[in-house]
Amino acid sequence: MQDTTTLATAPQNEEALSPREQRLERAANILRWGALISGGVAALVVLVALLAAIFDSRALLDTVSRLLLARSTGAPDVALATVALLSLVNASLLLVIMVAVLARELWALPALVALTVGNGAALALTGYTPALVPVAAMIIAGVILSRDPRAFRLNPVMLKELRGRMRGMRAFVVMSVYLGLMSGFTTLLYLVYSSAARASSSAAAGEIGRILFIGIVGIELLLIVFIAPAFTAGAITGERERQTYDLLKTTLLASPSFVIGKLESALGYILLLLLAAIPLQSIAFLFGGVSETELVLSFVILAVAAITLGTVGIYFSAVMQRTLSASVRAYTVTLIATFGIPLAGGVIISVIQGAFSGSGNVLPPVIEAALAYVQLLLTSMNPVATALTTQELLVTRQVIGFWNQTLSNGSTIPMISPWITYTILYLTASAVLIVLTIRRTRHTEI
Repeated sequence: MQDTTTLATAPQNEEALSPREQRLERAANILRWGALISGGVAALVVLVALLAAIFDSRALLDTVSRLLLARSTGAPDVALATVALLSLVNASLLLVIMVAVLARELWALPALVALTVGNGAALALTGYTPALVPVAAMIIAGVILSRDPRAFRLNPVMLKELRGRMRGMRAFVVMSVYLGLMSGFTTLLYLVYSSAARASSSAAAGEIGRILFIGIVGIELLLIVFIAPAFTAGAITGERERQTYDLLKTTLLASPSFVIGKLESALGYILLLLLAAIPLQSIAFLFGGVSETELVLSFVILAVAAITLGTVGIYFSAVMQRTLSASVRAYTVTLIATFGIPLAGGVIISVIQGAFSGSGNVLPPVIEAALAYVQLLLTSMNPVATALTTQELLVTRQVIGFWNQTLSNGSTIPMISPWITYTILYLTASAVLIVLTIRRTRHTEI
């Protein structure tokens, strides 16, 4: 009776949801609201920091920092930056778990428990009171999901696609060509700089190690920009072109599981390529100048770029009817978002700074701080700029998280390493694109 009612009340252009899917939707909506509120807390904290800077109100900073991070022993501005960062991390992770819940992923429930425990620890140890929002959302969602734990399983589409991809020769040919190109480029870099390494001290050898490492990671980033959208842009349009999409729509397979399964199968192979290239990156350890932290951060940046660019491809695969059109749209959006917008924003910031310096005036501290944060945001939109800036901070300042930037008037503002904002920004964009893709695939073609 419930299924009949649902079918009767569902819009004609949308799939009718089963009782299990309705339960998953309710839990996902709760997690979505938790993410939105956490993001709102971060925006409110930034607004308070700007108002305190404009009106030079130290009391406002102290009051808000004590309220939101009660056990903080640092400066109030650092405490507010920490609250904003934790709130953005919560918002991003809640969106990711929301997508996993919709797709019935096996890791959704453990991730829900882990994030709840992490926020509880943050609340107990640092007095991070905004943690109450995601904890409440996850507890309510967990109670709803606990009524049907058998809904979660290994994604059948992912298993089928991965088995089909790895059983043929194409996957191994692509991997061999990929590693061959990477090895040839590494050898070329070594030959170009080997004379300096033989003739000088260990410091020069360390410089060779950094050059090799940067070169390999840069080539991997370039390959990901071109490979990731191509692997996913034909995920759904390919089914339409083979005239199998309508058959899939008639099965019991839910749209979220179909979308996530297609995405996971493509990203699984891309992550395999990244893991296969780690020994090449590790060659830099023979020369020195590169730490294990740089290796881990480089893998995080590469993996996050692959996930986000893959979701861009699968979104346009759901929107467009042909693989060629989806690929063109995916590459266009990728290049504009990762290179066009940061480049245009950097030019605008340079023009503003040049206008003040050319007129002999000094930028007001508030505007200078705002431009610094905008520049951080623009840097975080580009994976290449993020990787280079992160490594520079790690090498010159030994910074992996927060650091202080000195303004022209001698005051300091808290800044954060770009890889953190980059990860938050890209994972949030990925979750939003996956939700839009799921909604698109739920609309039946009339």
